[in-house]
Amino acid sequence: MEPTPRARQLQASVRAVLDGAALLRGESVRFAPRTSHRTFNFCVVDAGLLKLLPPLVERLLTEAPNVRLRVLQPEAAHLEPWLESGKLDFAMGSFPSMPKGIRRQRLWVERYVSVARSGHPRLPPEPTMRAFAAEKHVLVSIAGSGHAHQVMQRALEAVIPRENVVCQVPIFIGAAVLAKHTDAIATLPLSVVSVLAEDLDLQIIKPPIRLPSIDIFQYWHERFHRDPGSKWIRSIFRTLFRRSPP
Repeated sequence: MEPTPRARQLQASVRAVLDGAALLRGESVRFAPRTSHRTFNFCVVDAGLLKLLPPLVERLLTEAPNVRLRVLQPEAAHLEPWLESGKLDFAMGSFPSMPKGIRRQRLWVERYVSVARSGHPRLPPEPTMRAFAAEKHVLVSIAGSGHAHQVMQRALEAVIPRENVVCQVPIFIGAAVLAKHTDAIATLPLSVVSVLAEDLDLQIIKPPIRLPSIDIFQYWHERFHRDPGSKWIRSIFRTLFRRSPP
């Protein structure tokens, strides 16, 4: 079955009526975290998981013991429709191409550092550009996600000879593990390094190039802006992770 031309003309108006009814219904229902069994769906790259999940799960176990989380991988082509349909309650990260109709709140600024295994035979904490570029590197590539990390990846690729990029991986944790077990260097978000450096016995290196910092947001659709449950989970993220601009 296909909609008629008239049905297509009415689509926006009908959607507005349905969304208005949903908002009115949601505003009359309170969300009780302690007794709720709701599952919240959100997407974030694995770097975000390392920063977010430990304090978030600890908070939920105390305030909302029956609330569950489901994490999906971000995909640029699906983010907006998934937010609009409710498949995602919100998204976390930095997605510059997200349309203006999607609401957002800035949480923190992500910066990048490099890591190498402890006792690396050649690298001091602040290597020269020549020494840094001469080493082997593992890069994180999350193409297709729409995440702003790709800006940092291009900045690295501009200064590291192609033959010195020994591997590209789709997850940040994988790059950190490779750096631990080889002489390759990984350049990662500081939030990842702050969690993994001690556990993996990694030394932190100041990259000798100027790498872009990234603003991290939480994103949600206008349709769910006033939904009590959505407002509650967003407030948890705001309380736990929002930092004032430097």
